[in-house]
Amino acid sequence: MRQKIFLIICLLTFALQTQAERSYTKKIAATDSGISYTGRVCAGNDGSIAFDWSGTYLQTDFTGGGIAVEISDTQNDYFNVFIDDKFTKKIQVNSQKPIRIVLAEKLSKGFHRLRLQKCTEGNQGRTTIHGFYIADQGKTAPVKHKQHLIEVIGDSYTCGYGTEAGKEENFKVETENCDQAYGCIIARYFNADYVLVAHSGMGMSRNYGDKEMVSKNNMVERYLRVFDESSAPAYDFKAYHPDLVTINLGTNDYSTGKGPSPSTYADNYLKMIGQIREHYGNVPILCITPHSAQAPLLKSLEEVRTRIKDMDKVYMASAMPDIVDYDHDMGANWHPNYQGQRKIAMTLIPRISQIMGWPLEDKIVR
Repeated sequence: MRQKIFLIICLLTFALQTQAERSYTKKIAATDSGISYTGRVCAGNDGSIAFDWSGTYLQTDFTGGGIAVEISDTQNDYFNVFIDDKFTKKIQVNSQKPIRIVLAEKLSKGFHRLRLQKCTEGNQGRTTIHGFYIADQGKTAPVKHKQHLIEVIGDSYTCGYGTEAGKEENFKVETENCDQAYGCIIARYFNADYVLVAHSGMGMSRNYGDKEMVSKNNMVERYLRVFDESSAPAYDFKAYHPDLVTINLGTNDYSTGKGPSPSTYADNYLKMIGQIREHYGNVPILCITPHSAQAPLLKSLEEVRTRIKDMDKVYMASAMPDIVDYDHDMGANWHPNYQGQRKIAMTLIPRISQIMGWPLEDKIVR
């Protein structure tokens, strides 16, 4: 009898030890060399990493069977979690104090890949990564960057505003998902990394509903920032160098009331092109006509076309007019849902292939 009791105690002790060994006790710094970030981020003196732009993502390959993040947010943001390139869940972070969230657990032995993507935009909050906890004393390894990187400049269409909502629904933060917007879809098609520099309601010259024809904090100004929602610090343009920059702005400039003159709009457009040239050199720039563009914006884009015609590697492209069906392709507040965004991406992919020489492959655009 004593032998049986001793055996049970030993088994319980072993089980408890195994459970302890598999707990998330090994902390990895946010700045660890095994964690890579894509987008505009800022390292803190305490070893944390902060960011707010939509679409910013981190990656790591890890062992141990599980990983948790220590994270905080100034307001209320949502994040997509991908394990081994498959979407697993969306998490909400609305705590200003660091909290620990398990991102993956009970995985098989060996390396697995984590991608954590901010799918809501800067005005929803600034996120801080304080560190990671690896299960079973695992380790991390850096993820190699892809061959190509696209920088995507835009507004709510680029942010995936309301893509997960029905067309009768008003916008809610939880229905925004940049991963379902055309920029990320195009990047996936070409197997490229991407950086989104986008904010809903922003214009090239005039922001949505502004009485001024040249708004403060328009995208020309925001483009120079590390953080979408803060004018300081200035971005040094050293984190990455894109192979292609796309610009999709103008819908908000002419969305309500009188918009800027074609000359004013074009002045600001060329100012942004000048900023891109200053920091990235002779990178190809694709100027996109929004799928919803009406006569005033089309007139201003013709002014842009005239001014850029002699510029090297500056191109124009248009999503097909009426490509988005308003009965079936709408999300919140007259913005495209995922199906509508896929259609927009499909109209732009051939033009990008032609400009960049990237092959068109026989695969689904999603």
